[in-house]
Amino acid sequence: MAVQQTQALPPQYVEDLQKDYGKQLTATTATPLDTSLFAPKVAGQDAAQTSAYNLATGQGIGAFQPYVTQAGAYDTAAANNLTQAGAFSGPQAYQQFQSPYQQDIIDATLAEYDTQAAAGMTGIGQQAAMSGNLGGGREGVMRSQYQNKSDLNRALLQSGLLQQGFTQSNQLANQAFGQQAQLGQLQQGLSQNQQGLAGLVPGLYGQDIGTLQTAGAGQQAQAQAQLDATREANRLEAYEPYERLGYQGQGIASIASGAPGQYQSSVTPNPTPLQNALGIAGVAGGLMTGYGDYLAGSQGVR
Repeated sequence: MAVQQTQALPPQYVEDLQKDYGKQLTATTATPLDTSLFAPKVAGQDAAQTSAYNLATGQGIGAFQPYVTQAGAYDTAAANNLTQAGAFSGPQAYQQFQSPYQQDIIDATLAEYDTQAAAGMTGIGQQAAMSGNLGGGREGVMRSQYQNKSDLNRALLQSGLLQQGFTQSNQLANQAFGQQAQLGQLQQGLSQNQQGLAGLVPGLYGQDIGTLQTAGAGQQAQAQAQLDATREANRLEAYEPYERLGYQGQGIASIASGAPGQYQSSVTPNPTPLQNALGIAGVAGGLMTGYGDYLAGSQGVR
């Protein structure tokens, strides 16, 4: 006995919709997506960040060294000056400041004194002759007294000249000592100033670098937001045909099954291209599976 089979076919308009949907799905998925249009991109460094980097790795690194070097030079100069100041102290320090003409002055002064003393001695002889005591004991006493006083005055004159030269030389030595010591102290102060700058400069560079980095980071964040917005717009545009097909496929499946359908978008905020592609593939695969089950269930014996 022959077996007859019956098959319950969907309405013609449903078959037409399904055929049209299959053509659209094939055409849409035939061309690979250009994922480079919505691939993640990183905004480059802002000019301020580049300046901060250059400042940190350029002038900032070792920026204190010139000040340290200058401080060392001042320390060396100060030590030399203090050493030189030591040469102007001690019992013999005055000698290097004595006038080279001092002895000539002393000799000339004493020679003039001796001339004047000799004239005074001659005067004693003349007085003795006038008084009738020439060659007498009184003349001898007068000459002896005059000579003793003259010798004393000559010694006092010579010692005074020597003392005056010593005092002047010693004052000059003390003055030179003070000047060298003061110069050394001044250079030590300059060294301390340079050392202070050496410690201050890195901090100032750090502040500039920090300011540039902060300003640059804000600009970079803005540029990154623009890149992300462009990427999201490109992604939505690229997946719009798939989104439309998904909506259409859900509608066809609902019509074919007779049950009301509810479409759920496969586009979520900021998905990765891989996640989105897998979602589209899942929707298309589910639709095709549901349609196959529907066809199998609709076959029966007529």
